[in-house]
Amino acid sequence: MAKTSKVKKKVVKAKNKTASKTKVKTAAKTSAVKTTVTKTKETIKGPIKISKTYIPKDTEKYMCEKHKVFFRMKLQEWRKDLVRANNEALYNGSLDDNSISADIVDQASSYTDKNVEMKAINRQIKLISEIDKALARIREDTYGYCLDTAEPIGLKRLMARPVAKYTIAAQEKHEKDEKVHADD
Repeated sequence: MAKTSKVKKKVVKAKNKTASKTKVKTAAKTSAVKTTVTKTKETIKGPIKISKTYIPKDTEKYMCEKHKVFFRMKLQEWRKDLVRANNEALYNGSLDDNSISADIVDQASSYTDKNVEMKAINRQIKLISEIDKALARIREDTYGYCLDTAEPIGLKRLMARPVAKYTIAAQEKHEKDEKVHADD
């Protein structure tokens, strides 16, 4: 009987050694994970929240996180309004079908009205595309800087035209070049 108790003690001791090694490894992994999580929490800040009445100021660092959040919200709201207006115009335009009128003048007037409305919708669709490009530039951290010169566009210009891609000087140059090529 003495032999079995010695064997059991050896097995128990062996189990304790592997258990303690496992505990040490697990503790080391846990502390490494905790360190990684702590570092991640320190570098990643939560989303920046701004009030509805916030207006970017020249005294703040140009295109800081607050500015990006402000312009992202402004662009998203503008895009949502344009999509809603386009959907309403298309829906209402499909309901008003006066082209079956007996009077030729009424038919021509209806056709002209629909043509003008469709041109406006097409312009708004192009504007939605520009808004999407501006939102992509915000994600890429290039928003607010001229695509030609990489100089800051300026807060006043961006407030007036949030989809602006160029500084005023670069925009004038582009318009001048377009006019020269259009004349050819």
